[in-house]
Amino acid sequence: MTDTNIFDLSGRVAVVTGGNGGIGLGMARALAQAGCAVSIWGRNAKKNEAALASLAGARGAVEARVCDVTDRSSVDAAMQATLAAFGRVDGCFANAGIGGGGRQAFIERTEQQWREMFSTNLDGVFHVFQAAARHMTERANAGDPFGRLVATSSLASLFGTARNEHYAATKAAINALVRALAVELARYGITANAILPGWIRSEMTAGLIGNDKFVANVMPRIPQRRFGEPEDFGGIAVYLMSRASSYHTADTLVIDGGYTAF
Repeated sequence: MTDTNIFDLSGRVAVVTGGNGGIGLGMARALAQAGCAVSIWGRNAKKNEAALASLAGARGAVEARVCDVTDRSSVDAAMQATLAAFGRVDGCFANAGIGGGGRQAFIERTEQQWREMFSTNLDGVFHVFQAAARHMTERANAGDPFGRLVATSSLASLFGTARNEHYAATKAAINALVRALAVELARYGITANAILPGWIRSEMTAGLIGNDKFVANVMPRIPQRRFGEPEDFGGIAVYLMSRASSYHTADTLVIDGGYTAF
């Protein structure tokens, strides 16, 4: 890395789960443009290939791997393959997740729905962060301390989210997880933070953002008077991956266009 630009990510390597679309792809694109090598992990091979094509020409090398974060063996295999390809992993962006679906009443929530949500949104972060932290701590013990753990949480972790309690619970748990990791792993030069998006235009939110009644209710509460875009998360990803954020840890960074100001 150069001494003149603390945001230059040349020589760094980052994993972005769910990096084949939405916020994850927005982060992956900015990281690669800043010179970071990026490994995109996603379950959908076709989306992975499309994401790779969209990142052609970036400064940093980019690869994609099929990975199911709910499956520890799949995560471990993806990590080993990424290490074989790039030699190291400096940052892990645990972004893969699922939404609440049909906004079902809590008293009608099934055990299967509850478990599926936690399997992806919380267990998946656990699997990915543990694999990354194991490598980062081993490298630190060998004299190379540096690591960035970043999870995509949600404003649902802060507000009462009716008919979506299972989703909100996973995201609140993520906030607690990153704070604990920030304390435990600081001695290894590893930081841990969570990003809390507001209403962002993506496949997950397409149904709501396409609903005129929803837009009429929500838009007046967004001071910037627009929904967020995946590209709005590029700058924060580069910052958290860079040396500039070395003293920034245990935080929940809200990216919502001012929504929580009301």
